[in-house]
Amino acid sequence: MSNGTNDVSGAVSTFIETLGKLAQQQVEIQSNGLKAAAQLVEPLGKIATDLVGNVFGTVNQVLQGISSAIAPKK
Repeated sequence: MSNGTNDVSGAVSTFIETLGKLAQQQVEIQSNGLKAAAQLVEPLGKIATDLVGNVFGTVNQVLQGISSAIAPKK
């Protein structure tokens, strides 16, 4: 009977080990996903900031052009 007990003990041990590995891999997948998302957001944030700056610069130039056209000439 002791041989049957060892088989069950080994199977339970292997099962627990497998569950631990699966949990570790899940954590690694989530960690890598967060790293990838952060690496993606950084350049997108810079692009958005540059775009807003360019839009405001263009609007400012348009307003200056309108102002120059309306201003009385001497």
